[in-house]
Amino acid sequence: MKKIILLLFICVQMISAQELALVRKDGRFGYISKTGEFVIQPQFKVAKNFSEGLAAVENNGKWGFINPKGDWVIPATFDEAKYFSSGFCVVAKDKKWFYINKKGETVTSPTTDKVYEFEDGIAFIKIGDKIGFMNAKMTVILEPKYEVIKSFENGYARVRNNERWGIIDKNGKVVVDIMYDEIGNYFKNTTWAKNGNAFGLVSNGKFKAIDGVDKIWDFYKEDLTYARKADRIGFIDLNGNWVIEPKFDKARAFSKGLAPVFVGKKWGYINTKGAFVVEPSYTDAEIFSADGFAPVKEKKWGFINTTGKVVVPTQFDISAGGPFALFKDDEKGFVNGIARVKNENKWGFIKTDGTVIGNQWYENAELFCK
Repeated sequence: MKKIILLLFICVQMISAQELALVRKDGRFGYISKTGEFVIQPQFKVAKNFSEGLAAVENNGKWGFINPKGDWVIPATFDEAKYFSSGFCVVAKDKKWFYINKKGETVTSPTTDKVYEFEDGIAFIKIGDKIGFMNAKMTVILEPKYEVIKSFENGYARVRNNERWGIIDKNGKVVVDIMYDEIGNYFKNTTWAKNGNAFGLVSNGKFKAIDGVDKIWDFYKEDLTYARKADRIGFIDLNGNWVIEPKFDKARAFSKGLAPVFVGKKWGYINTKGAFVVEPSYTDAEIFSADGFAPVKEKKWGFINTTGKVVVPTQFDISAGGPFALFKDDEKGFVNGIARVKNENKWGFIKTDGTVIGNQWYENAELFCK
């Protein structure tokens, strides 16, 4: 008996932990597993992705939440609902927004003129025209004092006061003085900034201008970012030195040691020394995902690996998530071995060998999540 109970417990845990994708078939939304099978049959007129094990779905004009087995966990009593994060979800009833926990209970939060969703353990609070934030214990960490606070990225956020920008950490501590006209993300204790008419990098509190540069993009995953000088784009390191001289018409970030660049009306990929690994031959190209594949376009989109070999022929359309996606920056490529693609106005999922999961296409499909 104990073995049976343990097996059931493990099965429940696996169901709860698996990633599901929201899809629409015959005008109704349901959820599929990565095998392409429906775990929750299409039955909802409107539904959202899973987040922290619960998905908001509409029933008779009201919103509630189901679990990955399709059971109702929180009854549909809300006028609107967003996504769970840090154990809380922002919902609306009778034109008032507030927080609930995973039991559907109302949670009292610090006073705020606007109720913000949690992101990475932080939620903003607003009093008048000033913004601060609290943690997932509903404790105010930073009293409202800034005109703007951007979303936290890797523990840091851009803030603005009196038309000047700086950067704070999750404790509200200023790590880059609020004195710049523009500012970038914070990456390895470094950010780009505009100071007057000069663009450069801020490291250890000191601004270093880069001669002739009139735009710098955010650092991504590697210690290089791209910058523009005299209408040409090259790459600089964390010290502001040119590693690859500005000679490209367009560029995107390095990932997996390769970056898409645009030359002579075509996109190719260079390595960190500036040498072409994939010659310019595509009409568009995106960065490599963590899986080591990048979307490339001729007339349609396909995928290449880091050697430039085409692993999925250019026969699909790709796009970021649809109207019910919870993702801010949906990856257009492969995510954990699966890519969301469009074929003849239908959406589906492919594996890295190009096979279609479940051999099924849908009216709409979102990325897998749990």
